[in-house]
Amino acid sequence: MTDKLDLIIFIDDDLATNYLHERNANLADCAKQIKVFSSALDALEYLKDTDKEDYIKPNIIFLDINMPIMNGWEFLEEYEKLNLNEKSNLLLVMLTTSLNPKDKAKADALNVVSDFRNKPLLSEHLLEIVSENFD
Repeated sequence: MTDKLDLIIFIDDDLATNYLHERNANLADCAKQIKVFSSALDALEYLKDTDKEDYIKPNIIFLDINMPIMNGWEFLEEYEKLNLNEKSNLLLVMLTTSLNPKDKAKADALNVVSDFRNKPLLSEHLLEIVSENFD
């Protein structure tokens, strides 16, 4: 990989998982910045607020399925309503502990979802995703 990605976002309600994924992303050293949201609503607000001076468009969003208040599927419904420019060249990866084949089938049926991975996301998995999609 020649250049680092600008931003990777993790959306997961589990603090330990967020810590692990942020740590592994830092070890992979493939992004200038990493943002972690424990709420899908907060992440959605960030993605909508493109006029903010400190807004950075993410290159990859890793999204959990099972979260309180707004789950991953509900996030995707709202995400699909966003401006096309906000979604261009953005990779959205479902990252979950779900072993339910229906979840994978549902994700595969959505054009907005680029990949479906099981947790935990290790640094080598992240580097693989980056090299497959950004090199």
